[in-house]
Amino acid sequence: MRILIYALNFSPELSGAGKYTGELARALARRGCVVRIVTTPPYYPGWRVGTGYSAWRYQQESSGGIEIIRCPLWVPRQASGVKRIVHLLSFAFSSFPVVIRESLCWNPDAIVSVAPAIFTAPGALLAARLSGSAALLHVQDFEIEAAFKLGLVRHNGLRRVALSLEESLFRMFDRVTTISQRMLERLWQKGVAGERASLFINGVNLREIRPLEPRHDWREGHDISRDAFVVLYSGSIGEKQGLELLIDAARTLENDRSIVFLICGDGSAKARLVQQAAGLAAIRFLPLQPAEELNAMLNAADLHVLPQLAQAEDLVMPSKLGPILASGGAVVATARPDTELAQVVAAAGGMVIAPGDARSLASAIQTLKADPQRLERARTAARAYAERHLNDENSFDRYFRTVIEAVSRGRASLPKDDAVAPVQS
Repeated sequence: MRILIYALNFSPELSGAGKYTGELARALARRGCVVRIVTTPPYYPGWRVGTGYSAWRYQQESSGGIEIIRCPLWVPRQASGVKRIVHLLSFAFSSFPVVIRESLCWNPDAIVSVAPAIFTAPGALLAARLSGSAALLHVQDFEIEAAFKLGLVRHNGLRRVALSLEESLFRMFDRVTTISQRMLERLWQKGVAGERASLFINGVNLREIRPLEPRHDWREGHDISRDAFVVLYSGSIGEKQGLELLIDAARTLENDRSIVFLICGDGSAKARLVQQAAGLAAIRFLPLQPAEELNAMLNAADLHVLPQLAQAEDLVMPSKLGPILASGGAVVATARPDTELAQVVAAAGGMVIAPGDARSLASAIQTLKADPQRLERARTAARAYAERHLNDENSFDRYFRTVIEAVSRGRASLPKDDAVAPVQS
C-alpha cells in the first residue's frame, strides 16, 4: 500500500506527536507499505527550527525508505493563542498544494492526517476525495478544546464555531483513531460512529526502554550524586503541563538537601519557569536528552512526576507516561480520580494526587522517599503494566489492520447510521 501521512510534527523531534508519528511511519514501512509524509521542519518542543532546516523553503529528503516533504511554516518565539493560530495556518496554506499534488500524482491508497493540526484536516479530506484514497484521522489531542479550556484562546463565539467545525470534520473521515479510552468516548460524543472510531495507543519499544541495573550510571555524566533522591520530569515544557507545581513543591522541600528536582526538556514555558525557580538550589533544568540516552535518564530517577492541569484532563493522554512505565519508573501524577490518567497510574502501581496541590506533591515525595520497599513495588508494577498493555508492535499491528480495512472496504460500505454501537475492543 501507498500511504501519505500529513502531519505538523515528525522525526527527528524527540517528544510529543512528532516522535510518535515518526515511529508510526517507520512501523508501516516495516510492514511493507510505501510511505511518504508531508510535514514541517523540526521545531518542537523548543519552538526553534532545527539546524540544517529552513522555516521558509520547501525541502525534500529520504530517511529509512520514507520520502519526507517539509513545508514552510512560521514559528513564533512566544507561542501565544493568536500566534499559535497563525503558526498552524501557515503550515496549512504552505502544505495544501503539496498534499493535493501528492494525492493526484502519487495516488496513495490512504491519507493519514494527524492532529494536533486540525487546520490541515480539510486539505487531507479534499485530497482523499480527489484521489479516491481512504481518509484516516489520528487524534493525539483535542487541540481546540484544550486551547479554550487552558485560556490560550478566549472567545465564546469562536469556541462554538470551532468545535462545530471540528465535529463536522471528524465525521467526514473514513476512520478516526485516538490514544485513550476517554478520548475515544469523546469521539463518539462528537458524532463519530462506533464503527469508524478505534483506539491506537502510543506504545513503547519494550526492548529499548527497560529497567537497568545499575540504575544510576547516567547521573555521573550530569554531576548528580548517586545518593541524591532524584525527582524527574522529562518532556515538553508547555502550558498544558502545569510545571509550576514542581517549583512550589521544591520550595516546600528545600530544607531537604538530598532531594534533586530535574526538569529535562524544552518548550514555550521554559524561560518563565527558569525565572520562577531562580534561587532554588534543588531544581536543575537540562535540555531534552538524545533518544539514545532516554532509557538511562529514565532509570536514573528515583521518582517521576507527571503533572497535568485539571482543565486538560481527558483531552490529552501524556505520551511520556508510557516510557516511564516501561523503564520501571515509580510515578506520581496529578489528576482527579475519575480521569483515565489517574486510573492508568494507579493500575501501574503509581500514586495519584489532586491537580495543582503542591503540598500534597511534596508530601507524596517525602512518603515515597522514606519507603524504598514501596518504591520498588511501584517499579515492578510499572514494568508489568507496560508489558501487558504498551507493547508498540501490538499497537502498530492494530493500526496496520485499521488502514487495510479502510482501504479494502472503502467509505461507501460503511454504515450510514451514526448511531451504530461503539466497538470497544
